[in-house]
Amino acid sequence: MQSNPKVSSWNYLLMAILLVLFSPALPAWGAEMIVLDGSTGMLPLARSLAKAYQQKNPDPQIELGQGLGTGARLRALAEGKIQIALASHGIAADDIRKGNLKVLEVAKGGIIFAVHTTVPLAKITDSQVCDVYSGKVRDWQSLAGLNTPITVLTRPPTEVDPEVIRAKVGCFKELKEVETAKVMARGGDMAKGLAETPYAIGMTSMTVVEQSGGKVKALEFNGVAPSPANVKNGGYFLTRDFLFVIKADATPAVKRFVDFVLSPEGDRVILDNGAVPLR
Repeated sequence: MQSNPKVSSWNYLLMAILLVLFSPALPAWGAEMIVLDGSTGMLPLARSLAKAYQQKNPDPQIELGQGLGTGARLRALAEGKIQIALASHGIAADDIRKGNLKVLEVAKGGIIFAVHTTVPLAKITDSQVCDVYSGKVRDWQSLAGLNTPITVLTRPPTEVDPEVIRAKVGCFKELKEVETAKVMARGGDMAKGLAETPYAIGMTSMTVVEQSGGKVKALEFNGVAPSPANVKNGGYFLTRDFLFVIKADATPAVKRFVDFVLSPEGDRVILDNGAVPLR
């Protein structure tokens, strides 16, 4: 028995219509979307800014990627795969000029040594942290009075956090990290590791601490707290920049989101997430 081609065509059309009507997760045809991607250390702050913006401006949809390296993020921006590249460093003036790009300084953040809440420690010195990361000190007895092994969490050497630490902490410059140190490939991995690993220490940002729900504690470094005031006035010297890179001819939707990020309302979101607005 042969099927009626007209009936089959109507069935396919009906199925297509139903898919569009009952699939709210699919964006409307031609709808604009703003995608942010780049430095994984910037993703937590960018996510909070996007969430705050979308509470009042649900359109267009804002999405965040999983992280892109220095070259990859600028290529993705040039190709239109993303609309905002997240960066802390590695942005060459030639690349900006050739790509007709614009760099926006959004905030500054403290790079910190932090511990899981199980560690009764509030501060650490440069020599102590070098002893921990080199393996000279392997338990918390001398630092926090706990006869418990230290779980050392670190980042890949090419990431911003260890680069800044090696450049600014003398004993860290040529330090060979203890063989048991666990390398956290992405900023989110470090955040998760610190929040879920008792007796751990790691290098991260104040944003991770603020978003941890009390599971992660920031340590004073050489007697200076990584407070917004100390980060802003330079008293706390382990810092990183939070940069947005956009096309010079960015769409009105991208410009509106950027205007929000650089507004007093955006500043409040930045401060609530442990970073420091630059205005």
